[in-house]
Formats: sequence, C-alpha cells, structure tokens
Amino acid sequence: MKRAIVLFAALYGTWLLLSGHYTATLMIYGVLSCAAVVAIVIHLGTVDDEAVPTQLALGHFLYLPWLAKEIVLSNLSVARVILTPSLPIHPRIVSVSASQKTDVAQVIYANSITLTPGTVTLDVRDGNLLVHALTSDSAEGLLSGEMDRRVAALEGAAAESEA
Repeated sequence: MKRAIVLFAALYGTWLLLSGHYTATLMIYGVLSCAAVVAIVIHLGTVDDEAVPTQLALGHFLYLPWLAKEIVLSNLSVARVILTPSLPIHPRIVSVSASQKTDVAQVIYANSITLTPGTVTLDVRDGNLLVHALTSDSAEGLLSGEMDRRVAALEGAAAESEA
C-alpha cells in the first residue's frame, strides 16, 4: 500500500507541475486520472521494488546533485573537444564491471553513464557494462569507478534504510 501511495503522489505531483492549471475541476480530474493509473498498476501487480523503488528515494537527494555536476563538466569537456580544430577524440569501447547487486541499481548506473555526455552504455550483461567513450579522459573517468561507487552507495543506503 505504501508503494501505491508513493506512486500516486509522484504521478499527481508530476501532473500538477506539468499542467500548470490549478482550478478545482482540473485538479479533481488529475486526482481521478492518477488514481485510475494506480488502480490499473495495482491490478496488473506491478507495484514492486523495481516499479516504485521507494528504498532509493532518500539517497537520490545526494546522488542527483553529484550527477548533475558530472553532466555539466562532461558537457563542457565535449564542447571543448568539438570546438578544438584538431578534434582530439579517441573513441574506444571499454568494459566496466558494476558492483551493484540489484537490477534497478545497475540500470541507474548504466543510465547515469549514458546521461553523461561523451559516454554511452551499449550493453549490460552479468554485471558488466559495455561503454562507448568519446575521449580518453571520459574512458579514464569511467574506469576510475567513482560513479560505480556512488551508485553502489545509493544502493547501500537503501539497504540500510530497509533494515
């Protein structure tokens, strides 16, 4: 039931932010539509740890600002590479291992890599990620394991909060 309430709150909050209309009638329609979606999801039986990962909610407040900083720094690095006439790119494909235990955390790690300009996750299998890196710096940054450690810490904080 807790996950259903969290899902409803997330859906309705998103609806409110995106609609921009706060008349009583439209807000009631928003409540009804979000309640209908939650009812359908409950009926399908997909309200679980993967669909609504409430255990990761608190850790995201620490992880997301760090990820935003990394995205900005990577944007600047890629822009510098593009604007440099000699185009100092050294594309390569690297394999990195994911130390996360759950599929949700591995997906967060893979998506975080892809969100960071200059790197794209190509494949995730058996705890290994195949990543295309545009430059040597982006490959080395990925191989340093900082992002992997932070996502693993996010997962670890979730496990501690459940205990």
